Amino acid sequence: MPKVDVFDIEGKKVKTIELKEEVFGIEPNETVVHHVLVNYLANQRQGTQSTKTRSEVSGGGRKPWRQKGTGRARQGSIRAPHWVGGGIALGPKPRSYNYTVNKKERQLAIKSLLSSKVLEKELVVVEKLPLKEIKTKEMARVLNNLKVEGKAVILLAEKDEIVQKSARNIEGVKTLQVGTINVYDLLKHKNLVVTEDTVKKLEEVYA
Repeated sequence: MPKVDVFDIEGKKVKTIELKEEVFGIEPNETVVHHVLVNYLANQRQGTQSTKTRSEVSGGGRKPWRQKGTGRARQGSIRAPHWVGGGIALGPKPRSYNYTVNKKERQLAIKSLLSSKVLEKELVVVEKLPLKEIKTKEMARVLNNLKVEGKAVILLAEKDEIVQKSARNIEGVKTLQVGTINVYDLLKHKNLVVTEDTVKKLEEVYA
């Protein structure tokens, strides 16, 4: 079983806990992580891009010139795709890029990334985050005490408005709940800061 140290908000080691092997100690599966990441990014796409076909652009209701005798190529409409200002042939239309991924694949991808964070020593476990008021300076001090440098995700077991609002103005820091965890944010942010309660919740959900 993998073991990690638990710190208080002053950065002092409080104890060491064991993590469940099936959640934090599996061999990361890069193929599944990539598959789930592509799915996540596809589902974020708006799909609102649109072009007009020759039937949707204005004008072109009559032949620009007669069929024969002018010496020019025959034309039926000035709104054909090869005319400037004409319709677009085979252009994009609004569509949904959404598709679903197997639930077990999603869970395996999350467990792979959690295990990777443990292996790379990028998982920081804090006993609690007992902030009394919404204060960005205090949250920044806590992260500094925990020696969290660079981009970080603060993962909470449940909604905590004080922590979320205290962290939202710190550059490179994002707060998530166990129910909203995703592969994109875990990959984008180097460090993962969790409380003991979050660890228990993750083990309940993914074990």
